[in-house]
Formats: sequence, C-alpha cells, structure tokens
Amino acid sequence: MIRIVSLNLNGIRSAARKGWLEWMAAQKADVVCVQEVRAQPEDMSDEMRRIGKLQGHFHFAEKKGYSGVGLYSKHKPKNVVVGFGEAEFDAEGRYIEADFGAFTAISLYLPSGSSSEERLAGKFRFLDRFLPHLRRLKASGREIVLCGDLNIAHKEIDLKNWKSNQKNPGFLPEERAWLTRVFDEVGFVDVFRTLDQSPERYTWWSNRGQAWANNVGWRLDYHLATPGIAARAKRERIYLDQRFSDHAPVIIDYDFRP
Repeated sequence: MIRIVSLNLNGIRSAARKGWLEWMAAQKADVVCVQEVRAQPEDMSDEMRRIGKLQGHFHFAEKKGYSGVGLYSKHKPKNVVVGFGEAEFDAEGRYIEADFGAFTAISLYLPSGSSSEERLAGKFRFLDRFLPHLRRLKASGREIVLCGDLNIAHKEIDLKNWKSNQKNPGFLPEERAWLTRVFDEVGFVDVFRTLDQSPERYTWWSNRGQAWANNVGWRLDYHLATPGIAARAKRERIYLDQRFSDHAPVIIDYDFRP
C-alpha cells in the first residue's frame, strides 16, 4: 500500500507555523506533493527539506515569494525532472516529476488566471502547452500519479456556487473542457471521484466572508492517474480537522507496491 498526499501550502513557512510539518510527519505517507511553496532555497530550513523519513525535492520559482512546487518521498527516486520544458512556465516553478521505477509521481501547480486578463491568457497558454506533455506521459506506458492544484473545478458538483461562477476563472467552459479532454482523450483518471461521488467535497475555500465556516468551497486539488494505478486506489480523504492553508490535504491510499 502506498499513501500519496497532495496540498497547496499557500506558503511553506506559513504552513509550518500552523503545524503542517508535525502533522505530515505523522501521516505515514510514501509521497507528498506540495504546491505554492512560495520560498527560495535559502528560505528552507532542514525541517522543511526533510520531514521525518520523507526527503524533499523542489522546483522553486525565479520570482521571490511566488509559486514553487515540491515532492517528498520515503524512497529515493531513480530520477527527478524539474520543469516540463516550457521556459515561460518553468521559470515559475510549477512542475516536478520523480520516477520510482514502479510508478512516477508528479507535483503540479496550474496558474490561477484570476488576477487579470493577462494572467488568464497565460493560463490558457499553459493548458495548450501542457496537454501535449500529458499525452507524452500517457504514451510512455508508465504508471503515473499526478497531484496538484489545477485551479479548475471540473463539474457543477465540484463547487458550491456553480451558477454564479460560470464566467469566472476556475469554472470557465474552456477550462472545464480542457480537463474533460485530459480524462476522455488522454486517458487520465480523476481518482478521488472514482472513490467518492458525494457533493460538497471541496479542497479550497476563499478567505472572504464565511466561506470555510459555511463550506462554500471548490474542489481544485486532484490526483490524476493512469488507469492501472488508479484502479488500485482504495481509500480517499480530504483532511479537514486542522487548517494549514486555504486548501485542504487530499490523501489517497493505493494498493500498489513502490
């Protein structure tokens, strides 16, 4: 059995102050994918680089206090790939891939696109350039679990106020259609939804108003997997007992040997 955890930290230093490192050390995880690290190498303490038995690997953004992803693992990867070969987005620290032989784990942070029209155009450029990469990953024949904050809610069940958000980034028809292509054309599986089809299962809540208290959320954080390892998923959980970020950890156990 392998346990894979994904969480947008909204700043690793902030999450650490809220007890994330201690919680993570107790989870018996095999792989942990984190997004929005928002740190530079010199900002990382030894405790942030290695959590118990989990050794971290990182793709930091060039811009300070911005983006960045990480991937922690119990077993040493055979190979680590930083970036997916697109200079515009690799400079933002959005992709890290670790090959463990039996499977490959990826931590991904898609642009939000919500701050301006320019950033939304950048998000669509990312989607256009990332889809061929997903096709290459699928065609490689490897078993892959790609975890991350996709900044897209796929279906109406995946956000509370879907009617009023149809013209907002994160639930635009074009974004949702792209994610449908990832599932239907490329062949990745939305692992959480294979295990839990319940409504109101969210992973992000706005800091405005009483969104958290009233569970007015969005499901933006995913495990996307190739069909073989996806079929081995046995248990899923969105951890809500503590808050380390404006996102919640997504934990999935796979009946799969590393």
